[in-house]
Amino acid sequence: MATPAKSASKTAFRTSRPETPFRIGEHVSRRVGFDAESIRRFATLSGDMNPLHHDDRAAAAGPFGTLIASGTQIVALMMGLDATFFSERNEALGLGFEFSFVKAVPAGAQLTLEWAVADSTWKPSLSGYVVTAEGRAVDDAGRVYVTAIGRNLVRVKAAKVVKAVKAAKRRSGKARPARTSK
Repeated sequence: MATPAKSASKTAFRTSRPETPFRIGEHVSRRVGFDAESIRRFATLSGDMNPLHHDDRAAAAGPFGTLIASGTQIVALMMGLDATFFSERNEALGLGFEFSFVKAVPAGAQLTLEWAVADSTWKPSLSGYVVTAEGRAVDDAGRVYVTAIGRNLVRVKAAKVVKAVKAAKRRSGKARPARTSK
């Protein structure tokens, strides 16, 4: 019994590897400011009531001498940049992230958040690439505040996949003859 066309194209999608969607070293960055009001607002929205994010007096007497950004604020901004970067040209989902807080981010800091592609590996069981990116938050003097590793599932958009599958079939000589109308 013949395999239905729908199943055949699904199989072709899973076994045909489209060209890797990102080059090693490809990167993205974004400039972000951390003023006292945004630190307080984000900490409140995320449920982080640590006085170091809300209370000027407590923060001044604390280990950093000023209000500091909540780790969740930096993580959210970095994950948002990652998601935007990988989903602009492809279908993408975050699979997992690891963050290390190297230095507290004080109120008034201006940081550059950045990600660079470190690896791209085809994963047939996921029908896509697992793209690993290395990230960091850094100031103009080169001081690193946060480092990160992100793993993303990246699938070439459906229109690109259909085109790649058709091209693969043509190369292998398995293309269906074109239909004609009578």
